[in-house]
Amino acid sequence: MSLASLALYALLSSAIPAPADIDSAVHKAMADTGAKGLAIAVIDNGKVAYTQAYGIRNTNNDPLTPDTIMYGASLTKTVMAYTALQLVDQGKLNLDTPIADVLPKPLPDYPEEPKYADYAPLKTDPRWRNITPRIILTHSTGFANFGFLEPDGKLRIHFDPGARYAYSGDGIILLQFAIEKGLNLDVGQLTQTQFDRLGMARTSLIWRPDFAGNLADGWGEEGQTEPHDERSKVRAAGSMDTTITDIAKFTAALVRGDGLTANSRAELSKPQLHITTRSQFNSFQPELPPEQQRKDLYAGLGVVVFDGPQGPGFYKGGHNDTTGNTMVCIEKGQRCVVILANDVRAEKAFPDLIKLFLGDTGVPYDWEYGFTPSAE
Repeated sequence: MSLASLALYALLSSAIPAPADIDSAVHKAMADTGAKGLAIAVIDNGKVAYTQAYGIRNTNNDPLTPDTIMYGASLTKTVMAYTALQLVDQGKLNLDTPIADVLPKPLPDYPEEPKYADYAPLKTDPRWRNITPRIILTHSTGFANFGFLEPDGKLRIHFDPGARYAYSGDGIILLQFAIEKGLNLDVGQLTQTQFDRLGMARTSLIWRPDFAGNLADGWGEEGQTEPHDERSKVRAAGSMDTTITDIAKFTAALVRGDGLTANSRAELSKPQLHITTRSQFNSFQPELPPEQQRKDLYAGLGVVVFDGPQGPGFYKGGHNDTTGNTMVCIEKGQRCVVILANDVRAEKAFPDLIKLFLGDTGVPYDWEYGFTPSAE
């Protein structure tokens, strides 16, 4: 059965394709892209329905398994949003209260710490006082992705906070900073409490020695390998290590709203801020003329939301030079697919693999990756 036929079957029957058909599709995707390893989880009706891993995890050809530790990369940002919304539900954080009102002293007055960014350059720009958790979680702080990418390596605000979408890891780090310095709470401990509650025994925002026995290295675009980085600091923008088994549990909880009030779950995937650029990167590309903008593409809180052929959905990607991850959820039927790949080349197969399980979704692949799904 072709990928298109399998996708149509899945869409019409709400059934997961047979394991043999999934295996065949994944092996073809890996052969077509050259990817060495990837892992897939499927959530149906808010419950984990399927997990599997394929390929190898290192140059010793050790197999990638459902319990192999892999980079969470920027899926960590969705975990941070989930954690922040729990603090909202507990009355400890308000989405629209400026972080200036949370911190005991002005942001630029804190000494630089390697765990966060250097905020001293913001001393001459009072607009930092207008930044709120909602602005941070919709990627509209006005920061570059990271301050070290600026020509002079210094963090700055490029537009009025809240005015437009521009992806920023340093923005998410600022929320971590506000929670830790302003609320005196430890983001690593907060997230670990939730991982433990959800039974995510092999997930952490900081390296653990017990991860070393079954660990994925990575492959880049040119087939070069890179050892797994043992993250020594909790960084809410992307330090999470996880497994496909564990991240499936988190995604199922997320789409159900487990651990959140109904209001906070609605806020997560509510269209918060219209996204007006042709693609996600570079962050400060010109906005498209209104007639060329995708009308349904919005920032949610820690996710991107869209409205496709099956109705509203949300997704989040995770990427570095040797990692490609994606999480796609359709609200109707609480159906999701998560893919973790320890080979960035696998990203080119994501559209067809997502379609295999969810059918036509409307995920903005051209905006996320710069390419569209195949015509099959």
